[in-house]
Amino acid sequence: MKGNSTDYTSPFAEVLHSPIVFDQNYARMERDFKVFEYPEAEPSMYFFALEDLRGQYASEGHFFHNLRASIFLTDDPDKAHLFFIPISCQIMAEEGYSHQDMDRTIKNYIKNLISEYPYWNRTLGADHFLVACHDIGLNASSQIPQLEKNSIRVVCSSNYRSRYIPHKDVALPQIVQPFALPAGEFGTENRTKLGLYVGSSDTKVGRDFIEARKNDPEFDIWHTQLDNDPEFGIWKTQLDNDPGFENRSTQLDEPRATLFYVKKFYKAKFCICHQSSGTNSACVAESIHSGCVPVIMSEYYDFPFNDIINWKKFSIIVKEEDVYHLKEILKAISDEKYLELQKNTVKVQRLFEWNSSPMEYDTFHMVMYELWLRRHAIKY
Repeated sequence: MKGNSTDYTSPFAEVLHSPIVFDQNYARMERDFKVFEYPEAEPSMYFFALEDLRGQYASEGHFFHNLRASIFLTDDPDKAHLFFIPISCQIMAEEGYSHQDMDRTIKNYIKNLISEYPYWNRTLGADHFLVACHDIGLNASSQIPQLEKNSIRVVCSSNYRSRYIPHKDVALPQIVQPFALPAGEFGTENRTKLGLYVGSSDTKVGRDFIEARKNDPEFDIWHTQLDNDPEFGIWKTQLDNDPGFENRSTQLDEPRATLFYVKKFYKAKFCICHQSSGTNSACVAESIHSGCVPVIMSEYYDFPFNDIINWKKFSIIVKEEDVYHLKEILKAISDEKYLELQKNTVKVQRLFEWNSSPMEYDTFHMVMYELWLRRHAIKY
């Protein structure tokens, strides 16, 4: 038996539920796992151009590209453990498809798979999977009973109340890349704010928290109202005079606002993520990237990689009702405990990053690991 975390292969063993099991399974996955991808119906509707991958739903497209650049694809379906269905409701939405059109297109595509290939009927779709970050993908798949009940759906909308099925489906992290600023470091001396609130103001919980803490010097509040933030004008001027930031920001849709927003993550010890979309919001990945310990208000969501990593090792998980005494909860965390959480937050950064070519332990590989764990299906 291995003695301590330095004996493990993975560099984030401290946050794993079972480092030994993970190391063994991960090695087997890299060696043996094979996926067969069905042909696209229409490339213009299902293929993401790499240079167009931006925004909060881009994880879907990143997976498409990473799979096609990986060692896991096979041209021989008889060697495949799982079958990938390359459909994208996000692309269809951008092409102007209505929800009814999407439903019809997906049904026709699955019908063609069933008629042209023998693989779906062997398991009624249980060894098939699709990837959808936008919740319209989850909703559209729910219109096909076998696809919803049997197939694996890798989705950002991992809400138990939105037809997501835990232990079968996979929670896909929602990540906006490129990140506006470099990854956070171990240092915590510049984190002068207790908390940064990144969330919705259109819910009662959000409004109550903003109202209670908007004048609290220990908190920063962000809910897209830049014009009301007195720091933004100063920060915008600094960016205008800093060519380094200007060069960095050319890839971003709203560079100054984005950089100002992300800068706040580096000043806070805890980042409070609460949005109507829940834990699948990009706030979680941005918190991790910046070394800000995530505080997640969630009661109805499956966390990404939840059966692999222990989220309590690097985040604070509270109920929505805890928002009314959240400051007391955060103030009660000892310095020693905070430093441990922050150190582990930095350690899991690579798990929440996409790369143009897949890299070990990145988001793509962790999603593939989740699929590897679900690969067993009875063949009729």
